[in-house]
Amino acid sequence: MSLYTLPELGYDYAALEPAISGRIMELHHGKHHQAYVTGANTALAQLAEARDAGELGNVNKLQKDLAFNLGGHVNHSIFWTNLTPGGSERPDGELAAAIDDGFGSFEKFQAHFTATALGVQGSGWAILAWDILGAQPIIVQLYDQQGNLPAGLIPLLMLDVWEHAYYLDYQNVRASYVSAFWNIVDWQNVATRFERARDNTSGLITL
Repeated sequence: MSLYTLPELGYDYAALEPAISGRIMELHHGKHHQAYVTGANTALAQLAEARDAGELGNVNKLQKDLAFNLGGHVNHSIFWTNLTPGGSERPDGELAAAIDDGFGSFEKFQAHFTATALGVQGSGWAILAWDILGAQPIIVQLYDQQGNLPAGLIPLLMLDVWEHAYYLDYQNVRASYVSAFWNIVDWQNVATRFERARDNTSGLITL
């Protein structure tokens, strides 16, 4: 059975300052993300033990543990790659065209995504995703690490709005954190994800 591992970042913890402090990055990556990795591996091991013992009465809890922790691992693994020191102002090329077509303009997309992030009740994520069925980019909210997300979506751009992602820097002013996020988006990473999702999922879901 393969074990999940914490991915290394492509930049130093302090590289995203002032948008996100090095202290938050150290805690967020080294502690919070690591906890999800550990939790996913633990859930897999406990499910294997339950199968081997033929005692599956606790399977519902273990499946929920796996979904929550593996969700946290996947979400954060994408989130880190969506960020880069300095960032870029906006996308270009085919991603920019898809955003214009899907949302009317980059400004309308940005306003929609921001409102989605600010509207998450409690803990969760705002996500720009590729909808396999509709063959288009859409914006969705994700509650906790795995709730309220339709099947058939490929995440392109993710923003973590759990309080642990910003509270040390911004306290309860989530809007300031979301505003700062736009300064460190790696649009080339998002564009690569977009192109792979579009090109590799055609026909994956057929009516």
